[in-house]
Amino acid sequence: MNLKNIIHGLGIAAMLLPAVTNAKDIDIVVTNDQPVQRQELVEVNIDEVYNAMGVKKGSSLIVRNALGQEVEYQIAYDGKLLIDAAVRPCGQAVYTVSAGQPQQMKVFVTGKMYPERVDDIAWENERTAYRLYGPALQRSGEKAYGIDVWVKNTPDLEVDKRYKVELSNHAKIQQLNKEGKTAEAKQMEIATTYHFDHGYGLDCYKVGPSLGCGTPAMMENGRLVMPYSYKEYKILDNGPLRFTVELVYNPSTANGMSGIVEHRILSLDKGSNFNKMTVWYEGLTRPVDIAAGVVIHEEDTQSVKCGRDFVAYADPTDNPAAQNFQIYVAALFPNGISDTKTLMSEKPANGIAGHAVGILHDYQNASRYTYYFGSAWSKNDCRNFDEWVLRINSFLDAVHSPLQAKVK
Repeated sequence: MNLKNIIHGLGIAAMLLPAVTNAKDIDIVVTNDQPVQRQELVEVNIDEVYNAMGVKKGSSLIVRNALGQEVEYQIAYDGKLLIDAAVRPCGQAVYTVSAGQPQQMKVFVTGKMYPERVDDIAWENERTAYRLYGPALQRSGEKAYGIDVWVKNTPDLEVDKRYKVELSNHAKIQQLNKEGKTAEAKQMEIATTYHFDHGYGLDCYKVGPSLGCGTPAMMENGRLVMPYSYKEYKILDNGPLRFTVELVYNPSTANGMSGIVEHRILSLDKGSNFNKMTVWYEGLTRPVDIAAGVVIHEEDTQSVKCGRDFVAYADPTDNPAAQNFQIYVAALFPNGISDTKTLMSEKPANGIAGHAVGILHDYQNASRYTYYFGSAWSKNDCRNFDEWVLRINSFLDAVHSPLQAKVK
């Protein structure tokens, strides 16, 4: 590089330096007014942060805790700065935001669409994983309407690996069976399928033609009108602290409901057992009832609890006698609900005995309704159903009294 280029480069650097040097560090003070320990994501308007710092929108930031350590943050699609805050009972925590290039952040939450597995959209955090089904599955004729749960007992992100191992062995297993090597094929299936626990969790939750875990549905004459697979999707956030996806569902073909389009925005945060779901319907010409809830399986119709603002169930898994554990699922309604109840089938089929649901009466066209749904596993973070109900109530308390985050 010649002297002229060096001088020119130094001049550019000099012009850029004041923008960083003059940037003001700001504090975000997070206040917990409840007498319990809190650990959850807080949100601050990112424009307010940039304005207070005196830097242009889109500038790189570093967030540090009170010890001076860098912590993960995320700027969400809706213009919120997300920080995973830990705050003592009735206490405050201070996070300092500076201009600069942050260290590489650990990803705690992620998701994507898997065209190799009938257009599944699967997402996870360090507690659990979920998936919902896409157009390729609907074209196959398989009836799986609801949201699936994949249990985990590791904080590592596992979904990609599960799909890769499962799908890469299908052809080998089929070939072994074709060659009459059924014992060898069975052994390979046991060793590789994500339907068995290999020390980090598995898929053993039955969805089928049901709501699964937390799916919304319209109602007609007191019956659930099951949604099918999504038609369109857009991933809005993809970690490190929050996953968000927006979905459009195929118009319903139920009697009197043709042409109605369902919209969903769902998100999952680091450390949370519960997804946030916002749903709305367009094309309604009259008020309808809508519902959200969890499937009840024939193997256990007793382990259900319908609270004032939640429904919960201890799911027995797809093989209760062999698994000997439970999956805890729930739908939560902190914004109010007309009724919570069980809707049991007169003629159970496919192992589905009914649903535990919250019902919102007289829903109006295009109005948005937000609720939460989630899960836990008895081999991981909730050892029994009573503990699950305690976690539900703690989460509802936190939604009603969120941590307060302010720029100082």
